[in-house]
Amino acid sequence: MPLCVGVAFKRVAKSYWFEANGIELKEGDQVIVETSRGLALGVVRIGPQDVPEDDLQAPLQRVLRRAEAADLQRERELRQKAQADLALFKEGIQRHELPMKALYAEYTFDGEQLTFYFSSETRVDFRDLVRDLVARLKVRVMLYQVGARDETKMLGGIGPCGRTLCCATFLTEFASISMKMAKDQSLFLNPVKFSGICGKLMCCLRYEHETYVEAREHLPPIGQLVMSPRGQGKVVELNLLKETAIVQLLESGAEMEFPATELRIEKTTRCSECRGCQLERMREELAEENLSEE
Repeated sequence: MPLCVGVAFKRVAKSYWFEANGIELKEGDQVIVETSRGLALGVVRIGPQDVPEDDLQAPLQRVLRRAEAADLQRERELRQKAQADLALFKEGIQRHELPMKALYAEYTFDGEQLTFYFSSETRVDFRDLVRDLVARLKVRVMLYQVGARDETKMLGGIGPCGRTLCCATFLTEFASISMKMAKDQSLFLNPVKFSGICGKLMCCLRYEHETYVEAREHLPPIGQLVMSPRGQGKVVELNLLKETAIVQLLESGAEMEFPATELRIEKTTRCSECRGCQLERMREELAEENLSEE
């Protein structure tokens, strides 16, 4: 197994394996590596370790050297130049009247290719814009369209929780988020209530999902007929974090909260007319509608 290090090319980004090439490296070292796009400057995020061949992408590229002061200065100059060229990109978008939003620009380390990132709700024919940019900048120009989540990651911001966005802070990859996760957590199924500033379902819905799923396994389902310490009743609501159930007593109609350990299932069938069942059906119908829209 080759000795490799994990190298990332942005502050919050996925790490890629590179052969250490006999160089003593540690986490935080800045290095110059070979990539399919040419030389690049990255940061070691995962220290040296033996990596199985099956976990590596072929061909395995290698670290050339630790970044020197001249390399870091060149990176700063390229970053400043990219920011200036981003203004030209914005001007070109306006001149050609294209439905695009300019987001970010970056040069390859050799300075021969400039990539512009943009967002758009539709596909855009930007060939004339690219020709104008190449003529003015005298470098190879690439345009790359990103989705709403990547756009938000690039721009950053504050989430509904009041904290810096997860995607701009520590999430290196976007996981799949579904309406079922909201349903499993007993959230009211209105996507606006738990959508991030990107307009998509919030990534944090995944963080505690497994905990909620496990909690449900220890609780009777809504609509279940149970025997409680105060008599027979129907489960109308669940508190997954407290692992308790609110039971509507059949004799008095009162609703009381009991720990799951104090409830015994009376029948295997569920009722269909109690408040809990009606609410559950509404949630399921909303979930199906929202999922179909996704």
